[in-house]
Amino acid sequence: MQEAGKNMFENVDNISPKDVEALLVGAAQPERSTFQVHVAPMVAEYLGITPTKVIATTELMCASGQAAIRYAWACIASGMAEIAVAFGVEKMYMRDMAEAQTNMTCVLDREWDGVNGLSAPPFFAMTAQRHMFEYGTTKEQMALVSAKNHHYSTMNPIAQFQKEVTVEKVLSSPMVSPPLNLFDCSGITDGAAGVILVPADDASEYTDTPLYLIGSGQANIGNVVNNLASITEWVPLKLAVEETLRTAKITREDIDIAELHDCFTISEIMEYEAFGWCEKGKGGAFIEEGEPYIGGKIAANPRGGLLGCGHPLGATAILQAIDVMQQFRGEVPKGRLVKGAEIAVTQNLSGAANVHSIMAYSRSLR
Repeated sequence: MQEAGKNMFENVDNISPKDVEALLVGAAQPERSTFQVHVAPMVAEYLGITPTKVIATTELMCASGQAAIRYAWACIASGMAEIAVAFGVEKMYMRDMAEAQTNMTCVLDREWDGVNGLSAPPFFAMTAQRHMFEYGTTKEQMALVSAKNHHYSTMNPIAQFQKEVTVEKVLSSPMVSPPLNLFDCSGITDGAAGVILVPADDASEYTDTPLYLIGSGQANIGNVVNNLASITEWVPLKLAVEETLRTAKITREDIDIAELHDCFTISEIMEYEAFGWCEKGKGGAFIEEGEPYIGGKIAANPRGGLLGCGHPLGATAILQAIDVMQQFRGEVPKGRLVKGAEIAVTQNLSGAANVHSIMAYSRSLR
């Protein structure tokens, strides 16, 4: 968290830790993985921040970092604070893989789903199995998602995984939970990231190239797996998409970059469908036709996604936002630069894909 905090303040002129009035810290499971609670005051102390208006930790599992951004945004919009920091941090690596995986069974309802071992891999494996059964999606199509995102992550210096992955390598990697192989799954990752939020009218005091937050959407249906609206159609995501388009006053065709929550390869395929870039059930064909690559219908995960960059739960959404800002500034390598991009969305799911959260960003003030 100190490395990320140092980079954050060095990236912005005329703001120092003492100027920060509100601090929101996204962290999903620190009490499980590091036996540490009361995280926000710890981050404040390590970063030299003394919040005088708001301080809190936000937990929404894989969307914890986005929750931090949303609440920091709300603080600024309401006038509760003039300068806010949204910070995300997660220490996930443990020497004992069994303990790391046991921690993840706490995500789903422990009394009903977790007790049966239903953590993330088996849940998304069930989703993939049903999507394959209903729509004919193939393992090869899912493997293409991994190959695409690992390709872009080789050009991202802070990505956890820096090597190309072919479809054949995905298919031959160890089985985790059928039909998902190892390279169909995002990694167990340590990471931290932070962003500074100020009123839009004040942005020019601190940078010539701000990133404007223009809209957002969020929806939740159910929690226990047997109470989900559907396994193969993420209804809350469709609702969040419509709310994002409404609040940002954009259409899905306006979106140039989509940082999608590819915790597993099937996730990204279903997200193509829920955003409406292709018909329901056609997500596999969509990537097979090259549409979610740079230069296609939508540049999906040019950062490298969770598959290529890793997934430090509390930090992921903030890392997505930072990469969007760097895309708009032209600060990313040419091979993954989306030229002329004006609008981007970042999307995160959490739990049994029952909660979906989206932020919309613009290069210019709309």
